Amino acid sequence: MINTTEKDSNYQDLDKMSVLELLTNINKEDTTVPLAVEKSIPQIEPLVKIAVEKMQSGGRLFYIGAGTSGRLGILDASECPPTYGVPFDWVVGLIAGGDIAIRKAVEFAEDDMEQAWKDLEEFAINSDDVVIGIAASGTTPYVIGGLRKANESGVVTGCIVCNGNSPIAKEAQFPVEVIVGPEFVTGSTRMKAGTAQKLVLNMISTSVMIQLGRVKGNKMVDMQLSNHKLVGRGVRMVMAETGVDEETATALIEEFGNVRKAIENHQHLTKH
Repeated sequence: MINTTEKDSNYQDLDKMSVLELLTNINKEDTTVPLAVEKSIPQIEPLVKIAVEKMQSGGRLFYIGAGTSGRLGILDASECPPTYGVPFDWVVGLIAGGDIAIRKAVEFAEDDMEQAWKDLEEFAINSDDVVIGIAASGTTPYVIGGLRKANESGVVTGCIVCNGNSPIAKEAQFPVEVIVGPEFVTGSTRMKAGTAQKLVLNMISTSVMIQLGRVKGNKMVDMQLSNHKLVGRGVRMVMAETGVDEETATALIEEFGNVRKAIENHQHLTKH
């Protein structure tokens, strides 16, 4: 049986379409993705809960994938430290073929069943951690092998796949299956499948970080103030939370270098 992600596109003669037709039809397909993700929320919820539980006990979250899926995991992981001020090794993305594969496809890297576990072992992976395998097809050997070894080693496993009843979903303890159907360009899973994976990764990491206390109200109070735009945002957060003027808020940010600390220290001083 052919995988859904490999089925023929619902559209024929793409090469004869106008630019407007191409854009309209791609967008029409893309609108179906959030609805597919919505159906998988009952699968995402327990995965988030176990990840929070493990990370509260000192564990880490690992993503493993190949190609687009691997890149999306690395993207999500790399954005957690600047957004939430967490250590760079709290959420880790690993890609088949290593870092060179982020920019350039590495031939046959995804076909190695052993390599993902070797990559994870470099981080001294243990039973406090969680590993999420990402693969549109649900058949990538790199991911299957990594999840299998993780299971054998008592590590919690999850996955994000875009085909039903896949080998990876069978391997994962907490499978997330987002069935987005055939791609606009047949088999081009960087499109709808990739979008679905990005949405789910956003949901997982954001929910985990909020549950771990890295957001106050609706604000990123632990974000790294690494450019003028973010410093300005930090100043506005301090003003909104404490009622001080811009000059005072700027001084607090400069002194404490962090929105949460600026707010907490101001509140502490005003109480005494």
